[in-house]
Amino acid sequence: MKAIQAIKMAAGAFVVLASINAYAQASDADMTAQPSAKQTAKAAKSADRALSRKVRSALAKAKDLSVSNITVRARSGAVTLQGSVPEQPQVDKATEVAQGVAGVTSVKNALTIRPVGQ
Repeated sequence: MKAIQAIKMAAGAFVVLASINAYAQASDADMTAQPSAKQTAKAAKSADRALSRKVRSALAKAKDLSVSNITVRARSGAVTLQGSVPEQPQVDKATEVAQGVAGVTSVKNALTIRPVGQ
């Protein structure tokens, strides 16, 4: 009789240990999936920053364009230009230059005209 109880206890302990091991493996799989999502987000953010720098550099190299008050933001190839320039032709020039940069899919121009000294 004592032998049967001992076998039942051993079998119960084995089931508990097996379930703990299975639980630990399942949570490990979840943990490895998260870093890849974070790495993808980091890569996208890095690409957006690089595109912003390329557009900003192209704007700075353009003649007859004041970039001191222009902010460039990029998200998945869509570029937004914000800030102010002294004259309307500079607004149009900024859009043209930004569209000419490799990797830019669209340009939203939110530049305003503010004469120098105001």
